[in-house]
Parts: sequence; structure tokens; C-alpha cells
Amino acid sequence: MDSIAFTTFKQLANRIDAYFNLSNEAPQNEKKSKGKTEPAQLSEATARDAEPATLSGLALYLGFNSLAAFEDYEQKGEFAPALQRARLRLQAIYERRLLQQSPTGAMFALKSFGWDERSENKTGKDAAPKTFTIKIIETGFQPAGDEKEVILN
Repeated sequence: MDSIAFTTFKQLANRIDAYFNLSNEAPQNEKKSKGKTEPAQLSEATARDAEPATLSGLALYLGFNSLAAFEDYEQKGEFAPALQRARLRLQAIYERRLLQQSPTGAMFALKSFGWDERSENKTGKDAAPKTFTIKIIETGFQPAGDEKEVILN
């Protein structure tokens, strides 16, 4: 059994926010601000010690003993929306990293989240491959299949 550090949706949301604040990687529009214009900043010492946000790190911080348990909670139950949003926040962080000089690690992480590097548009019925059926209609004269079938007049 996991030693989960939350029992309510609000506690979970607060723990998720705390994890992203500790990692110093919350997307800009999700950082809490101290005032109306100044964005929240971690102290220099905390920022130096901050680890990158990861799915495994988030699961551990929330008290899960495995990613499977995290994903089980994420798929069903009252906490699913908060955990799904947390995963989306992680994907936003990795997506931002794609714009950095060496995005290989971010690309690998996004693939593990189910991203695909193909640029095809996969919406609705357009996702199925298009196939054509060719029907050969016999008309009139049939060619000989063998020279013995040829009759000379």
C-alpha cells in the first residue's frame, strides 16, 4: 500500500503545486506571483538545489511507491483530473525544452508520454489509410494465353 500524502483533492492540488514550485519549472502562467507584476522567485540557494521536474519525481513526492500506482489513480477516481493536469504540466515543461539547444532528452521523455514524431494529421476518419479497389472488367476480345490457342485464317 502506498503512503500517499493526501486525502482530499485540495491537498493533492497543493502537493502538486509544491512539487512544481520546488523544481522551479512551473510554466510561466502557472507560477504564483508575490504581487501584481512581480513573478514568484525561489531563493538563489533553493533554485540551485532544485531538481528538474519528472513524472517519477512527482509520483515519489506525492507518496506513490510505483508509477503503476500513480497511473492507476490517474485513470480513475476522484483524483484523476488533478493527476492528469500534473502530467500535462510535465509535458509542457518537456515541450519547452524542445526549443533549447539539445532537446534529445525532452524528445525521449515526450515519446514516453505517447507523443509521436510523425506530422500526419490524425483526426477522425482521416486517420485511416486510404485504399483503392481496382476492378478489371473484361471487354470483348480475350488475348491468347498460349500460342496453341492462336488460330490463323
